[in-house]
Amino acid sequence: MMPRPLLIILFLLLFSGTSISLLAQEEIIMKEKIKEKDKGKKSKVTDTIPPAKKPMNKYDSAFAAHQPKKAAIRSALLPGLGQIYNKKYWKLPIVYGALGISGGIFFYNLKNYKDTRFAYKVKYNMRVLRTDSALYSKIKPNLQPLGEESLRFYRNQFRRDIDYSVLFMILIWGLNVVDAAVDAHLKTFDVSPDLSLQFKPGYSELARTNGLSLIIKIGK
Repeated sequence: MMPRPLLIILFLLLFSGTSISLLAQEEIIMKEKIKEKDKGKKSKVTDTIPPAKKPMNKYDSAFAAHQPKKAAIRSALLPGLGQIYNKKYWKLPIVYGALGISGGIFFYNLKNYKDTRFAYKVKYNMRVLRTDSALYSKIKPNLQPLGEESLRFYRNQFRRDIDYSVLFMILIWGLNVVDAAVDAHLKTFDVSPDLSLQFKPGYSELARTNGLSLIIKIGK
């Protein structure tokens, strides 16, 4: 048997060697983990890089240049401004002509309503309250021969026509906004020479008969 001091020395040497090997293995494992973390960070950085933007074609650029929302807002603020934005200048006389006619009808009905209302009020006060006789001369000459019932009828009719003319003006204003928005949308519609519409004689597999076929060609 070996002496105890020698056994203790051998045991310490073995223990130190195994501990040194374990420490070396732990260092290797730690280094590998650090490398994996670094690789993960690099991959995350590369993943966050935004993809390259595709080049805009002529239809995308036309849509960006003529946005329907902008055209609608401009026409809502001022009629015809959206048509100017879309470069549809020939529509301006239509827009302002329709608004001018509806505006003229509105002021015509408003004027006649005020005249008939005044004439009816004066005649009613003259008959019931025995007043406003001095105001009789201010009644329009064409309304002086009319009776109270006729004046009340015309007053109510002109009042109703005022409401209709206002609704008509609002409708034209709204159509002006819709037209500007639709024109801006159609700026992206393909009207290039690649589009073609042809009638071609031949046999139809679907109908199983001879005749003319309508062929729409888009692109090459």
